[in-house]
Parts: sequence; structure tokens; C-alpha cells
Amino acid sequence: MKLTLTKRRKWLIGVGGAVLLTATPSFALFGIGDIVFDPTSYASLVSQLTTLQTQYNMLKNNITHFSVKQQWQTTLHALENVTVANRFGETAGMSIALNTNSPSASSTAWKAVTVTMNGSAPTYLASQSLGSSRTSQLALIETSDAVSPDCLTAVGQYRSDRSTNITPNNALLSQQFDGSDSTNSEVQQLNLLNAAEAQKAAEMQSQGTLQACLASQMTIANMERRNAQAEDLNTAVFVQQQRSANDTSAANEGSTWDTYLP
Repeated sequence: MKLTLTKRRKWLIGVGGAVLLTATPSFALFGIGDIVFDPTSYASLVSQLTTLQTQYNMLKNNITHFSVKQQWQTTLHALENVTVANRFGETAGMSIALNTNSPSASSTAWKAVTVTMNGSAPTYLASQSLGSSRTSQLALIETSDAVSPDCLTAVGQYRSDRSTNITPNNALLSQQFDGSDSTNSEVQQLNLLNAAEAQKAAEMQSQGTLQACLASQMTIANMERRNAQAEDLNTAVFVQQQRSANDTSAANEGSTWDTYLP
């Protein structure tokens, strides 16, 4: 049975439509079957190129350095050595103690500048009860003798280390503000940041030692002030007790009061 012309056209259109509906995005160009254009692959390639361009720009920015850094530069001051007058040997070792890390010099200097206790003091203090004004004075002296030389050493150590650290500090500062390519790569800049953090940690530890010394000295000062206030109160209480037990009027001058405080 032959198909009519109209039916044949309908059949061709139907087959062509089915082919178009099932076709892939790829299609031949210029009628040549081996040259195929795939829109999906093209879009993916464009996306990859955009990503590469972004990464390139990021890397380019990372290796770009500042050419003018001196606008941020500050000055690092070194501590000067302190000189203590020593006319008669009264401050022997004090200058050394304040400028160097020398515990022996600190101990010698502290003994030279403080009052020496009487040789008979141990015999007298042995008869005093704990908590009395005399044993409290002894405790203050002994605590001060232990803490103060240590503080002298801490100050001397800080001064000495500060002078020693001035060279590496200046070297790091110079590289941080260097505008050349030799110190401006990303890895080199990160290394400089790590070195700066290490120097900061060392400085904080040194200052922590000084702060501990200050806290110790404040403790001694508070002990002295507290003892003075307690001594004053004890004196007031004793005077009141004596006035209550002994009549101080002129009519009773016959008895002698021999227990008063000097």
C-alpha cells in the first residue's frame, strides 16, 4: 500500500521531531560529523578558567609587597645602665646588681645597704612569744632579706637581657620594614610574624618576673604598715589598761608606775 504525499510528510515530521527530542547537546558544525560542539563542556571550561583567573589574582596579591613600610616604623630604646654612688663602700655591688644577672652581687649589695642586727638579738628574740611586736619585726626583716635581693637580680637581668636583645630586635625590625623582594614572599612574612610573636613572648615573661617582684615588695610594704597599725592599737589598749589599774590623780602619787612603755 503506497503512502500518499500528505501522509509521507506527516511521517517525516514525526520522525524528525522524535530525533530532536532525544538528541544530546552535542552537534556537528558546518555539516562535518567529526567536529562536535558541546555547550555543557564549554560552560564547564569557562568556569574552570574563571577559577584559575581568581587563583592567579590571589597568588599575585600574596607576593605583592609594600614598597614603603617606613611610615609604620617606631624607635626601640635601650635601657641605660644605672650607676649608684659608692663613697665609703655603703653600696658595694649595687651597680652590678642593678645592671647584670648576678644573684651574689644582689645579696652583697642588699647586706651593704641595710642595718645589721645586733649580735645579741637572737638571745633576746628567743624569749619573745610568736605574734609579738618583736617577732613580727623579725619576720618582716627576714622576708625583706629574702625578697629584695631576688628583685635586684630580676631588675639586673631585665636590663642585661634588654641590652642583649637590642640586636635581634633591630634585625627583625629591619626585615619587617624591608621593601625588597628578598623578605616579602608569603612564607618569609609568616616567618617574620612568628619571630615577632616569639620575641613578644620572651618580653612578656621577663616583665612577668618584674611584676612578681613588685607584688613581693608590695607584700612587704603591707606587712610593715599592718604591723605599725597593730602596734599602735596594742599601745592604746595597754595605756587604757594601766590607767584603769593605776589611779593617776595627784592624791595617789605615792606609788611608782614602772611598767610604762618607753
